[in-house]
Amino acid sequence: MAHQLLTLTCLPLFPLGTVLFPGGQLPLRVFEVRYLDMIGRCHRAGAPFGVVALAQGQEVRTPGAPRERLQPVGTLARITALEQPQPGLLLIQCQGEQRFRIDQPHQLRHGLWVADVSLLPPDPVVTIPDDLQAAARTLRRAHDSLRRQPRGPALPAADALDYDDCGWVANRWCELLPLPTATRQHLMSLDSPLLRLELVADMLSRGGIDGSRP
Repeated sequence: MAHQLLTLTCLPLFPLGTVLFPGGQLPLRVFEVRYLDMIGRCHRAGAPFGVVALAQGQEVRTPGAPRERLQPVGTLARITALEQPQPGLLLIQCQGEQRFRIDQPHQLRHGLWVADVSLLPPDPVVTIPDDLQAAARTLRRAHDSLRRQPRGPALPAADALDYDDCGWVANRWCELLPLPTATRQHLMSLDSPLLRLELVADMLSRGGIDGSRP
């Protein structure tokens, strides 16, 4: 029997030049008028918004810029921290949650995008096979090294670590590797976490990132 997709109507969207993966951390500086009110409302309500990568256009609207065009698959983002250091500026930290497919996007008069979306099933838990274990070992070492850096990137909390799961390891590598946005988007959109990790492992091998030692 086919999986019944859940839908959300009028989900506010935040188009970006990057891709948010489920379980990922995303810091944002919010200063455009079209987003300040939206982020405030989501924070007060404890509701998510959608992060979607731009297929065309720029994050900040400027006169003469190409019209924004959105990728078809995005990720729900839930605000975990919010600061307002000055009027007209919000600093937020977001956690990636479930993926969604955009069904009906619509841009409101003041520029905010909203959409009716279908929530995609979470990645099934798939244990990493022996031939891909090197990717998990190398990721663990990379995380350990980054945690020792005073200004390293935002990393998963200790209680969220899952180095035995294909989807989780693949997603974390997609965040660390210097990949084009289109490649990240393709990998995030894949329904098979095993295939996602296989493609990442191939990139690691071609990039000379050695994970052979235990």
